Amino acid sequence: MLNFSRWAVAAILLPLVIGILCAVPSFLPEQAVEKLPRFMQTRVNLGLDLSGGSHLLLEASTQDVAKQRLTNMEEQVRTELRRGDPRIAVGDISSRDGKLSFMVRDPAQVDAAVERIRPLTQGAGLTGQRDFNVEVVNSSTIVITPTDAGINNAVKSAMEVATEVIRKRIDEMGTREPTIQQQGDNRIVVQVPGLQNPKALKDLLGQTAKLEFKLVDVTANPAEVAQGRAPVGSEVLPYPDNPSRMPVIAVKRQVMVSGEDLTDATQGYDQNNQAIVNIRFNGSGGRKFGQVTSQNVNRPFAIILDGRVLSAPNINEPILGGSAQISGNFTVESANQLAIALRSGKLPVALTVVEERTVGPQLGADSIRAGLIASVIAVVAVAAFMFFSYGRFGVYANIAVTINVLVILGVMGILGATLTLPGIAGFVLTIGTAVDANVLIYERIREERRRGRGVVQAIEYGYKEASRTIFEANVTHAIAGGIMLALGSGPIKGFAIVLLIGIATSVYTAVTFTRVLAAWWLRTKRPTEINI
Repeated sequence: MLNFSRWAVAAILLPLVIGILCAVPSFLPEQAVEKLPRFMQTRVNLGLDLSGGSHLLLEASTQDVAKQRLTNMEEQVRTELRRGDPRIAVGDISSRDGKLSFMVRDPAQVDAAVERIRPLTQGAGLTGQRDFNVEVVNSSTIVITPTDAGINNAVKSAMEVATEVIRKRIDEMGTREPTIQQQGDNRIVVQVPGLQNPKALKDLLGQTAKLEFKLVDVTANPAEVAQGRAPVGSEVLPYPDNPSRMPVIAVKRQVMVSGEDLTDATQGYDQNNQAIVNIRFNGSGGRKFGQVTSQNVNRPFAIILDGRVLSAPNINEPILGGSAQISGNFTVESANQLAIALRSGKLPVALTVVEERTVGPQLGADSIRAGLIASVIAVVAVAAFMFFSYGRFGVYANIAVTINVLVILGVMGILGATLTLPGIAGFVLTIGTAVDANVLIYERIREERRRGRGVVQAIEYGYKEASRTIFEANVTHAIAGGIMLALGSGPIKGFAIVLLIGIATSVYTAVTFTRVLAAWWLRTKRPTEINI
């Protein structure tokens, strides 16, 4: 137990040295960290409660998800019934009361229509239900009704996609270590440390960024459009910058090209030095855009973002090459935000801000100062107790505690963990409990000496017998910390992370590292008595 080869000593000390080296960047200015080698840029990130920043709670509307699913199903039904052989003629498709209904003109084709529509439905997760029910009413009318299981499954999927889209958008802003996590069924918590003005963040995340290109319905009656009525197959959308001063415009329902066909979007300037957004389509989108513009020369088309028309220019010539421009009275900032939103993809559901908080950096500075003071007091008190209680072995324990603190910081830096105010509390708790293992070991050594064992045997049995108790006790702590990490959120997770890392490092330093120090002392001094 106390015989360590040079290779064993090196293997024990190497993780501690790496941990200490990885902790060093956390004490250096950020400019100095950037000059270090890439593998040493392991700086511990400060959470929102320490560095200040913005906190937003976003909520998604399940009604929007249900409405979008209904619209998508309507388009699929139209396409499926038209392209089949034979083609099935149907009347206008109604979307009233949250369901689709339409009449098949030839009653003999009702069964064929149902057979074509049913494959468009899918299983709703593991519920055993379909996401849509397809029924025949009055022998010739087909009704497609979304199921609750289908809506719930769609909301879950939409929230997962929305969380990832938000993460991409915030990363594009250049912020470091944001916290983005889903809360409940339809809410997302966003915390961005260091961002003191949340307006830009709200504007960016508030954009669904659903981009569509549709033809303008030039046959629509302006008087009816002004009253919100459009011909069959068209819809009325708001157009705030309409040159005709009418705030609405009628456009075809069919989407020519959508934002899903985009590969890039950047902010730029037009020939009048006005801010615009340059977009580039993928191969499929470029072909569709070129085909539609070739077939509709001298007709206006609308550029629509989140249900609002940005502009409706005239197609003077075919737009080929797979690129286009979006204009709409942008500022440089708003054009850049739109470009970021388009690059990161559209949100599958609109999000609204239901809670907003801004944490000032001064509060974080006070918290850090208080945490440092508490940590210093804890270290001094523990070190003094261990020294006066156990002498030389108390010094070994104090060295282990100091190394333990540095290794915790190093591991947090390697893992990219974020230090929060509860994390500081975990630090103080770890310092206080890090010597528990040493106390058990040293008391067991005392007991073995009282039983008459020699110095070497007492130390060997002390470490051997106490280690089992130490590991069992820390396993229970780790289980509790693991539960907090898995089920908790925010501050609880911050506390659990530091606690779990502290448990692992404190056991390693208290049991393994101090054993090496004890073995080195026995080998060099060969004592005949232990002052413990």
